[in-house]
Amino acid sequence: MTQSTPAIVILGQGALATARRIQQLYPTAQIHGLAGRVEGADCSYQEFGATLRELYQQDTPIIALCAAGIVIRTLAPLLLEKGAEPAVLAVAEDGSAVVPLLGGLGGVNVMAREIAAALQVAAAITTSGELRFGTCLLNPPSGYALADLELGKRFVSDLLAGHSVRIEGAAPWLDQAQLPQDPQAQRSIHVGSAERVASANELLIYPRSVAVAVSAQLDDQPHAVRAALQQAGVAQQSLACLLAADTEMASARLREAALELGVPLRFVAAQKDLGELARQALPQAAISNTNGLAIARAEQPLDVAQIGRQRGRLAVIGLGPGAAELMVPAVKAELARATDVLGYETYVRMAGPFRDDQVQHCTDNREEMQRARHAFRLAAEGRSVIVVSSGDPGVFAMAAAVLEALHESTDPKWHSVELEILPGVSASLATAAQAGAPLGHDFCVMSLSDNLKPWSIIEKRLDLAAEADLALAFYNPISRARPWQLGRALEIVAQHRSAATPVVLGRDIGRPGQTLRVTTLGQLTPDQVDMRTMVLVGSSTTCTFPKAEGGEWVYTPRWYGEKPQS
Repeated sequence: MTQSTPAIVILGQGALATARRIQQLYPTAQIHGLAGRVEGADCSYQEFGATLRELYQQDTPIIALCAAGIVIRTLAPLLLEKGAEPAVLAVAEDGSAVVPLLGGLGGVNVMAREIAAALQVAAAITTSGELRFGTCLLNPPSGYALADLELGKRFVSDLLAGHSVRIEGAAPWLDQAQLPQDPQAQRSIHVGSAERVASANELLIYPRSVAVAVSAQLDDQPHAVRAALQQAGVAQQSLACLLAADTEMASARLREAALELGVPLRFVAAQKDLGELARQALPQAAISNTNGLAIARAEQPLDVAQIGRQRGRLAVIGLGPGAAELMVPAVKAELARATDVLGYETYVRMAGPFRDDQVQHCTDNREEMQRARHAFRLAAEGRSVIVVSSGDPGVFAMAAAVLEALHESTDPKWHSVELEILPGVSASLATAAQAGAPLGHDFCVMSLSDNLKPWSIIEKRLDLAAEADLALAFYNPISRARPWQLGRALEIVAQHRSAATPVVLGRDIGRPGQTLRVTTLGQLTPDQVDMRTMVLVGSSTTCTFPKAEGGEWVYTPRWYGEKPQS
C-alpha cells in the first residue's frame, strides 16, 4: 500500500536533529515543532493533541518523536470507530527506539524498518503475522496490489491458526518468507493479472504488470480503459501505467485520466497506431488491441520509471526572504521532488541541503535568460527542474525571464513542459511585516536599478507614484556601480512628502544578522543603505508609535484622509 507523505511531529528542540535524519528518508515530509519550544522546524503548532488528531483524521502518516504512551492517549478517542488507518510511529527523541503503533495494514512496519535502518537501531515490530512469517501478506511490496483487505485479514488469521498454504504464480518476495507451505494445501495465494473472483480460502494478489496505450482524442479515457481491461479479462489492480505519444504530452485530458485511474502517465515516440506505440515501450510484453486501445501485459511487475519518460516539469520557485519557516510548503515539496536545481549560487545554497542525486547548476546572477533556456532544455528531457529565486519569483526575479524564454521559443518540446510558478514571501512584504504594516494601504513596488530600464523611466514613475501619495518599496536601491541613484530618488520623493515621513530600512530580513531600522525621509541618507537593504517609504498617512519592548511600530491605516467614525 502506498503511503502519503508523513508528518514528523516533535515536542522539543532536542528532537530536531533526529527529525532531520528521518526527513532525509521522506524529503517531502514536514517537521512540525511546538511553538515556543522548537526553533528551526518547517512549521509550528500550538497544541500537540489537536495537531496529532487532525493529522490522523486527514489520513496523514505520523512520526511522533516522543513517548509512545503520549501518542496512544492522544489518539485513543479516534480509534473507537476505526476506518482508514494511517501509519503512526513513536520514535525516541535521540533516535534510540522506533515503535510502530498503528497502521499495520498500511505499511507502518515498512516505515519502521526504514527509519530504524537510517537510525541504526532495531524496529520494535509486534505484528504477529510479520513476526511469524517474516512478511506482511496484507501489504505486498511495491509492484503488487492486494485484491481484498477484509478477505485477506481472515486468510492471515487462518494461517496463524495453523493452516498451510500453497503459492500459485510468481511471488519472488515470498520465497524468503517463513510460510507454512504445502503443495496440497487447501488455502492458496494466487498471484496473477487475470481478473477473477476469489474462491474460498484464496488470497488474490495482482502484479502491476499491465500498461495501456491511450490517445488524447479518445472520449472518457478512464471509462474506456476500465472497459478494455474488463473485456481483456485483466484486473484493474494490475494496471501499472498509461502510455501515450510524446506529441500529446501537454494534454490535460490524459493527465486527468491518469489521476483518476491512480497510475503514472509515460510518453514514448509517436507511432502509426497504439499497438506499435505499446510495442515500442514494452518490446517483451504481449500486446492486444481492445476497444481501440492497446494493452501490454508483461510477465513481471513493470518498472514504470524505465518505460518511456515522464512529462518534463519546470517550477520557478520563490524561497522567501531566507528563513526556512517563511518558505511556503509547496516550494519545499517542489525542492524535494526536483532532479535539477538552477539559480544564482547564493540562492541555490539557501535552497539546500540537497540529496546526492540532485544536480545543482549554479550561474552568475546576471545570466537570467541563459539560465531559463538551460532549464527548458533539461525539462524537455523529462527531468523535474527548479529555477530558484529569492523572495517571490514574480517580483524582479526569474519568473518573467522563464516566460520570456518560452515566449521566444518555437520548440514544441519546450511548450510541452509542465510549467508552474510557485510564490514566495517577497522582501518588501517580509520587511513590512517586521515593521508592522507600512504597506497597509495602496503602495508601489519599484526597482531602482537601471540595468534593464532607462533611468528616465525610473524618475518618471517615482515622481508619479510619490505625487499619488502611494507608499513606496524600493528594490535594488544602491550598489557600487550605481552610487547616486538613491539620492536622486529621495530628492524626487521629498518634493511630495514631508521630512517627517516614516521610512523603514530592512537589511537581510529573514536571514542571519537581519537588522530593522525606522527613520524618516528627512534623516535618511544613501550611506545608510546597501544593495541588501529594502527601503519602504511611507505615505502621508503612515504612522509610528512606540513598542512596549522598544523600537517602533509603523503602519499605514486603511482609511484615507479624515479618519472614519467608528
